[in-house]
Amino acid sequence: MSETVQSNGVGRGARLPRTARRAQLLAAAQDVFAANGYHAAGMDEIAERAGVSKPVLYQHFPGKLELYMALLDKHVDELVRRVTEAMDATSDNKARVRNAVGAYFDFVDGESQAFRLVFESDLRGEPLVQDAIERATSASVDAIAATITADASLDESRARLLAVGLVGASQVAARSWLADNRAVPKEEAINLISNLAWRGIGGGFPLHPHD
Repeated sequence: MSETVQSNGVGRGARLPRTARRAQLLAAAQDVFAANGYHAAGMDEIAERAGVSKPVLYQHFPGKLELYMALLDKHVDELVRRVTEAMDATSDNKARVRNAVGAYFDFVDGESQAFRLVFESDLRGEPLVQDAIERATSASVDAIAATITADASLDESRARLLAVGLVGASQVAARSWLADNRAVPKEEAINLISNLAWRGIGGGFPLHPHD
């Protein structure tokens, strides 16, 4: 099924497949939510940004919360994918640590400002939002802890604690780096944080599996 844009904006009068229209609406909503937060964002503004009428917007998303959750879940999935791929990309554990730190820096440095919904949401009191935000941390921790457990002589609880530390340091450092207007070049910043993390983790996490 395709739809016609009802209002002025990019693609006026153009018909789009449903999946393409949904992607367009999510992109518009991302801009508005990132700029204004959830509470100050309006469905009118999102529809106008997308170049559609409100009825078209409501055909895809019954309300503002559903639209916000669709975006938040998408961004959480992206972050978890980045961290999981960082672990799977190499068997060199020092490189894995660097990759994990880099995954957070790359995520916060994205043009869409997706990190604002995941790390700086103004809707944390909403249970659905809180669950999604907790999943972003817990699934990333799980991916890292599974690797540490497999490669180090640590039990699951100790491996998970190390993973929590790496995730927390990476997230906070990446957001601080961005707030400081990228004063340190990104690759250097990643190296600084990953070297710090490796000095702490490396004692119980061998460079290569089974070393």
